[in-house]
Amino acid sequence: MELKQYAPLPLDRDWLSSFDTYLIGEGTDERAYEKLGAHLVHMHDQDGVAFAVWAPNARQVSVIGDFNRWNQQSHAMQPSDSGIWTLFIPGLREFDVYKYCITTQSGQTQDKADPYGFAMEERPRTGSVIANLERYEWQDSEWMATRKQRQSLESPISIYEVHLGSWRKMADEKWGLRYLSYRELADQLIPYVLDMGYTHIEMLPIAEHPYEGSWGYQVLGFFAPTSRFGPPQDFMYFVDRCHQAGLGVILDWVPAHFPKDGAGLNNFDGTQLYAHANPLQGEHQDWGTMIFNYSRNEVRSFLISNALFWLDKYHLDGLRVDAVASMLYLDYSRREGQWIPNCYGGRENLAAISLLQKVNEVVHGVFPGILTIAEESTAWPMVSRPTTFGGLGFSLKWNMGWMHDTLGYMQADPIYRRYKHNQMTFGMLYAFHENFVLPLSHDEVVHGKGSLLNKMPGDEWQKFANLRVMYGYMWAYAGKKLLFMGNEFAQWQEWNHDAGLDWAALTGERHRGVQRLVRDLNRVYRDRAPLHEVDFNWTGFSWIEANDADNSVFSFVRYARDREDFIVVVCNFTPVVRSNYRIGVPRAAGYTELINSDLEIYGGGGVKNPEHIELIAEAWHNQECSIALTLPPLAALILQPLRP
Repeated sequence: MELKQYAPLPLDRDWLSSFDTYLIGEGTDERAYEKLGAHLVHMHDQDGVAFAVWAPNARQVSVIGDFNRWNQQSHAMQPSDSGIWTLFIPGLREFDVYKYCITTQSGQTQDKADPYGFAMEERPRTGSVIANLERYEWQDSEWMATRKQRQSLESPISIYEVHLGSWRKMADEKWGLRYLSYRELADQLIPYVLDMGYTHIEMLPIAEHPYEGSWGYQVLGFFAPTSRFGPPQDFMYFVDRCHQAGLGVILDWVPAHFPKDGAGLNNFDGTQLYAHANPLQGEHQDWGTMIFNYSRNEVRSFLISNALFWLDKYHLDGLRVDAVASMLYLDYSRREGQWIPNCYGGRENLAAISLLQKVNEVVHGVFPGILTIAEESTAWPMVSRPTTFGGLGFSLKWNMGWMHDTLGYMQADPIYRRYKHNQMTFGMLYAFHENFVLPLSHDEVVHGKGSLLNKMPGDEWQKFANLRVMYGYMWAYAGKKLLFMGNEFAQWQEWNHDAGLDWAALTGERHRGVQRLVRDLNRVYRDRAPLHEVDFNWTGFSWIEANDADNSVFSFVRYARDREDFIVVVCNFTPVVRSNYRIGVPRAAGYTELINSDLEIYGGGGVKNPEHIELIAEAWHNQECSIALTLPPLAALILQPLRP
C-alpha cells in the first residue's frame, strides 16, 4: 500500500468555519454531526474524507487506520484555537476503518473511536467506520407527511418494546444461534407487530455498545447503530419498512451516562472532557459509568446534536429518554457527603434540567409531531409540560407509580386484595398531572423478578386469568400503552438477553389465548375513540364504583371528546363469579361485550353475558340508568353501548 496515495491536506476553511466552531463552543450547534466526525467530501479537487474531532487538551492528534498501517506519525491533524483538530485525507473511501490516536499532555498515547463516528466495527473491535448516510433512498413520504396526526396525544399509541438481539434467534451452523439482521427483522418482526395490532415499536438502545449485558444502555458509539445487525443503511431499511407498514419507531436514547471503555469518551484527551473530573459529580457509583458534564457547552452540542441526529438521518419517530431521574438529581443514589449541591444549595442538577429542556425544544421545533418520552421515576413536576411553563418539555412520561401499584396489587392473593384496594385507585389522584404511558417494560421481567405470568398468584389457571384481567384493566385505563416483548403471550421465563423469546410456549392453548387477547385489546383500543382520545384529562374518565373493596371490583366509564361516545369497563379481581352485579351506566339502549377476558378463545372459562344486556331504567351509582351483569372470575369486561 502506497502511503503517498493518502497524503494529508488541511481542511478547506469553508468546511468548518469559525461560525461553526463558535456555535459548538457556545453549546447551541444542533447539527454538529454535519461537520465533526468523518465525512466523505470532494476537496482540493480530490475525493476523500474530512476529519474533525474536539480534543482541546491533547498535545497531538493523528488519524490512524488500515490505510496507514495504524502509524500515528503519518497523518497528524491540525490544531485550532477552538480545540478542534482537523485533517483531509484524499483517497479514503466508505467502509475504511479509523481511530484517533491522541497524545496527552503527559506524553501518553491512546487510541479512541470517533465520538461522532457514523458506524463502528463489530464487537469486540472498536474502530470507527467511514459511512455514507446520504445514499439510502427513503420510501416513507406518506408516513412522514401524516406522522404529526398519527402521533398526536389524542391518537392511539400502543408500544411493543423490543430488544432486537433477543426477540428471536436464528439457527446457524457456525454459531448455533445468531441474531436476526436488520433486514431479517424487517421481514419477521414488522408483520408480527402489525398482526398484534400495535402502533409503535420501541427498541432498547441500538447505538453501538460493547457489552451485551448492558442491553445497549452503556453506549460506545452515540452516532452509530450497532453493527451486530448490519450496516447503517440496513437499519434505515428497517425503519423505512416500519413506516411503509404504518408503524412508528421509537429509540431508547441514553444521555445520562457513558461507559469507561478505553475506546470511548472516558478520559478522551487525557482529561475528563465529557464528564466531571470530580467523582462526586462525574461517576454513577451504582453503574460504574461516567456522568456527562451538562454544563460544558461542547458536551451540550454533542447531546443536542445526537438527539436530532437519530430523528434526522434515520427518520425515527421518537426518543424514550432513559434514566431521567438520575440526571435531574445531584444526589441520585448517593449518601450524605457523596454529592455536591448546586449554586443555590439544592439537589437539583440545573445544567441537566436546562439540557433536557433544550433538547425537547430543539427536536420538537425541527420535527413537529415526534414523541419524546421520559423514564422518570420520581414526582418531579411538569415533566410532560411545555418549557414555556417551566416544564421539561417531554411529550409523555412513563407512569412508574401506576406500574408499581398495579403489580403490587396483582401479586397479592385475591383473598387479600380487599386490603390493597386503594393501590388501584390511588393513581387517579395524579393520573392527569402528566401525559402518561402505562409501562410494563423489560425492567419488570429481569434480575430474578420473574415473568409477568410468574408474578401472578394462584394455580396455573388463576395465573393466566390474573394476567388477562390485568391487561384488560391496563388497556382500558387512561394513558398510552407499553408492553415488553414476550409478555404478550405470557412467557413463563423471565427475559434472558442471551436467548430468544420462548416462542415454543405458543403450542400451549392458554399462551395463545393471552396473545389473542392482547391482539384484540389493541384492535379495540385503536378502533374505539373513548379508549385513547382523552387520555390526559378528567373529561375522559369517570369512576362508576371505585370503592367496592369487599368484592375487589372496579368499574368506570371512558369518554371520547364527544361524550355521547363512551364505553363501560368492569374488572373483577377475584376468582369468584358474581351474578346480578349491578352498576350505574350512562343512558343507552342496552350494552354488549366488546371484550370479555374470560372467553374460551382467550383461555378462560367462558362465563359471559347475553349478547344484548338490557338497560334498567333506574338510577344507580349517580348514573341515570343501570345494568345487571354476570361478572366472570378474574376477568375484565369492556362494554359497548347500543344506540337507540
